[in-house]
Amino acid sequence: MADLSCSLEYGPVLAVAVPQANPTVEPEMQALLSQGNSLLTARMTSLLQDSRARLIDYFDKLSQTLDQFDVAPVQVAGFACTGSSYLVGLEEDQLRLGNLTSARGYPVIGAAQAIKLALQTLGARRIALLSPYPDWLSAAGQAYWRACGFDLGPILTLPQELLDTRNIYGLRSRSVLEIFDQIDTSLCDAVLLSGTGMPTLRVIAQRYSSVPILSSNLCLAWAMRCATAVQTSHHHILKAMLDPKAQWRSEIGSCR
Repeated sequence: MADLSCSLEYGPVLAVAVPQANPTVEPEMQALLSQGNSLLTARMTSLLQDSRARLIDYFDKLSQTLDQFDVAPVQVAGFACTGSSYLVGLEEDQLRLGNLTSARGYPVIGAAQAIKLALQTLGARRIALLSPYPDWLSAAGQAYWRACGFDLGPILTLPQELLDTRNIYGLRSRSVLEIFDQIDTSLCDAVLLSGTGMPTLRVIAQRYSSVPILSSNLCLAWAMRCATAVQTSHHHILKAMLDPKAQWRSEIGSCR
């Protein structure tokens, strides 16, 4: 495994693989991870035009994407694409990420894997789901979470003109809030805003809920922080990130 004493001037090196046109991962990860860490990103690229095939291609070529970090002393890498994991399914997702972790010598953590771990850490069983995907990918996501052993409560989706998964990159927080406000949080143990391309931090920061509100990027950032944490419980780190006074909340500003 990576030497945890090895870091750059600005802290442990955390690497993230980002879908090629995704404009959301970096700013949200900067807010969630920037303090005390060096954040590096690499773009996952594919020439395939079919959305389903492109998402699979990202996963198939993830090792090549990680090669972009060359000799950087990476301590953990995040795979910021839940859709790819949904399509290959839970078992294959775990197998691929496990193989990459063994080959790389540092943890390679998928966003979907991080969400699963976060929900388990919180003891959540029944989740409300806000999905920004077209029907075929939303269905794959629901199957993934059921395979993880979770019960699905309210399921809300965005308008179905999102025929190409990249169209979610044009979403603004205000649009997400309009859908979020339709969720009856009394019917679940946690709310999941799924999709690394959907802006979520301002939504989480500006809506109070009696149950935890999680997102793909927040969970991935948490799991990556856990991978480099020394003598700090994973539950403590997650609770701190969800705290209404967490520093990242003041950094991302108001919904636009």
